[in-house]
Amino acid sequence: MRKPSLTLRLTALFGAVFTAVLLGLGAFIVRAVEHHFEEGDHAELLAKLTLARHVLAQARSPEELARVPQQLDAALVGHQGLSIAVVQADGEIIFVSSGAAFPAEQIGATPPARDPARPPARVWTRGEDVYRGIVADLPSAEPGRPPVRVVVSLDIGHHRAFMVDFERSLWLAIVLAIALSGVLGWLAARGGLAPLRRMAEVVRGVSAHSLHGRIDAADLPVELHDLAAEFNAMMARLEAGFRRLSEFSSDIAHELRTPICNLMTQTQVALTRARSADEYRDILHSNLEEFDRLARMIADMLFLAKADNGLLPRPAETVALEAEAKALVEFYDAVAEEKGVRLVVTGAASTTGDRLMLRRALANLVSNALRHTAAGGTVTIALAREGERVWVEVCNPGDPIPPEHLPRLFERFHRVDPSRTRHGEGAGLGLAITRSIVEAHGGRVGVQSAHGTTAFTLSLPAARSNRAELAVPSAQETP
Repeated sequence: MRKPSLTLRLTALFGAVFTAVLLGLGAFIVRAVEHHFEEGDHAELLAKLTLARHVLAQARSPEELARVPQQLDAALVGHQGLSIAVVQADGEIIFVSSGAAFPAEQIGATPPARDPARPPARVWTRGEDVYRGIVADLPSAEPGRPPVRVVVSLDIGHHRAFMVDFERSLWLAIVLAIALSGVLGWLAARGGLAPLRRMAEVVRGVSAHSLHGRIDAADLPVELHDLAAEFNAMMARLEAGFRRLSEFSSDIAHELRTPICNLMTQTQVALTRARSADEYRDILHSNLEEFDRLARMIADMLFLAKADNGLLPRPAETVALEAEAKALVEFYDAVAEEKGVRLVVTGAASTTGDRLMLRRALANLVSNALRHTAAGGTVTIALAREGERVWVEVCNPGDPIPPEHLPRLFERFHRVDPSRTRHGEGAGLGLAITRSIVEAHGGRVGVQSAHGTTAFTLSLPAARSNRAELAVPSAQETP
């Protein structure tokens, strides 16, 4: 079952909130208007009660008490719907307004109010008529006469009729407002989600052949800036990754083509005529060299694939880098002597990791340095510890590497220029393997090339057992 759209969800949420607010507001308005009428009616009833109290206070004799009805009747002129009744304690009625409708319980059975000056209002009905009134016992001015009961009422039928019409109009307006708010909420939600639709259009245009699409964050709401920035960064990484993959595929094809072409050519030439056993043996030896080159290239690519997927082994043995460096010097001593190059190891440091992998990383740097050092030069392997890091620097004299190539020097199959390309050695993957090994050990690699000297620097976590802290001896240290 397909879930409702985000626009519909926001519209429903907005409508529900707005409906709750309007219903609450409507109930508050109805109650406020009713309270206003109640307070107004109560004030008017209290005013007439005060009038009755004043008139009774002046009746100090039977003659004056006999004039009370006339005074009260005159006071009610112009007050339509207002009625007053004055009853003595023995039930004798002193005065009742014409047309008044007082239920018997309001006159005789109602208990006296706690506050005679402000008795509470009561509501009663007589047929279809509705009244609001107050009942109070007022003292008589005539000495020795008991208090008299005064009942003041007001016909509130017109108030009730107004409230019925008012509530009908109010709730109708609220229903229309809810419907209008739903439409406006849908339009607002659709307009507010327009940036997401624009982002979706950019995403729909993404494919393996179209990775240049980016989201312009300038017109987006603040809440979407981070999403747009992360999407653009992801697209930049994908574009760079696809570009490297394409270049890598081209480089693999180029690197594999040369040995395969050599093998095919030598085999075709060998088959053109019958040859002696020695000649076939020479051809097989030549083919074996090409097969060995292919095997090393495939092994290197498999190693890099494992590194990319985090499948490299992670042993935690303490590796004495000085001993590994000296072992490499002995291994490359014959090659260095043949080229007239000196190999020097200085300093000492230890790290934790895989000894064979670290030796391979260091061997790639030493082999690269020997390959590009002229006769009479010196390749220096400097080791040092600084705080919780150890530094390995392989430095050799030679032609400087152009600055624009330094950031890409550790990429696979990257070539700088003919003067620094391989001459039958390796497949251009040595530095990429070195970076993968170092990063797998929690380190980083760097390179500087200037003033006729190139220095490759490895930074690795120091082994806990190594307490010596030596300064980095080279001025070409990569931070």
